[in-house]
Amino acid sequence: MSERRESRRVFVRSFGCSSNLADGEFMTGCLLNAGFEVVEAVEEADVLVYNTCAVKTPTENRMIEVLKRAADTKKQWLIVTGCLPLINFERLEAEVEFDAVLGPSCATSIAEAVHRVVNKERVVWLNRSAESKPCLDLPRRPSNPVVSIVPVAYGCLGSCSYCCVVLARGRLCSSGIDEVVRRVRLDLDVGVEEVWLTGQDMACYGKDIGVNVADLLRAVCELDGEFWVRVGMMTPNFVLDMLPELLEAFKNEHVFKFVHLPVQSGDDEVLRGMNRHYSVGDFKRIVDVFRRAIPGITVATDVICGFPGENAEAFERTLRLIDDVKPDIVNVSKFFARPKTLAEKMNPKVAPLEVKKRSERMTSLVRNISLEKNRAWVNWKGRILVDERGKQPDSFIGRNFAYKPVVVKSGDRSLFGRFVDVRVVRAFQTYLEAEII
Repeated sequence: MSERRESRRVFVRSFGCSSNLADGEFMTGCLLNAGFEVVEAVEEADVLVYNTCAVKTPTENRMIEVLKRAADTKKQWLIVTGCLPLINFERLEAEVEFDAVLGPSCATSIAEAVHRVVNKERVVWLNRSAESKPCLDLPRRPSNPVVSIVPVAYGCLGSCSYCCVVLARGRLCSSGIDEVVRRVRLDLDVGVEEVWLTGQDMACYGKDIGVNVADLLRAVCELDGEFWVRVGMMTPNFVLDMLPELLEAFKNEHVFKFVHLPVQSGDDEVLRGMNRHYSVGDFKRIVDVFRRAIPGITVATDVICGFPGENAEAFERTLRLIDDVKPDIVNVSKFFARPKTLAEKMNPKVAPLEVKKRSERMTSLVRNISLEKNRAWVNWKGRILVDERGKQPDSFIGRNFAYKPVVVKSGDRSLFGRFVDVRVVRAFQTYLEAEII
């Protein structure tokens, strides 16, 4: 690239999980603090920062295509951050012409990386997050002024045979409760009303520093103000270690009645192959205990179709589990072998066409269950927090106490960021429709 001038205009885009979105917000804040101008459109920028995800093969493929298109312009510097560089650097280097590459949670390094690339230096910094986890006091520009995404831990304690995220995020490194509370307090003081406590596995939060997520929730919920807290995904075996105190923490009025417990399979033998250290019975027990203790709670889970060794009977058991438990939300994934994971070499493999068929059957079941569960909310009256603008003109999306997405229509633009009372009038598979009362 010839005759490129020093630039202060940077475009940042993040993909993937809430932890990655938080990383992007910290990067943006640090760039602004360093004097760079962060622009909203690719065309306005001289430096592009793409904060990538690569948890699944289709996601990685999409990331590579996005990066190729960005590199082909030849008019901008391209910096690649996030999980992809550590999960599959070999492919990234072979297929994408980048100017710099950094791993996840690189907020403290991004300004220097931008400065170096515009001065014609190629940068490759791949420190793991366990070594470079930024403190929560760093500058940050939120993507949504109503929502605070707080990454309370990086990495996890799992050893799942299919998971490549550990290659990027490393082992568990938790932030202290005081640090998290300080971050949340700062955000509440500037108008935040919805707090996402996030990490690769919230159930193992604090095990490296002698606390747990129940302790964290109690401390955060002692803060003053009207706000709700969403707890991120929790692996069942770690939930079992603290179930009674976790239930009590979830009962606090500030906590969304929403629990995400990824089961992945309804067959114990398949779970053993996945290195998931719980049984189907453990999962069912946790869901039952939460539902008995907290009526109306939203239960979300994840399922992988076609894991090596999943025969027809094992898949049927997973279908029966989902039909029996009836989670409100089921994230269905096809199995794809990820690089450098144990599952990459596991056999017997399920034929791709069969994986597709199983995924379609599971998705069909899930759609029916989700619609059935949402129909039970018709005529419900209560308060929602409007935290998103809808795709249609004069439409807004809010969340109720169970984190159900509720769409309302209003010409009042001041609705965004407010708590409003509504009545649900219609149910769809993925959301509710309501009128303001």
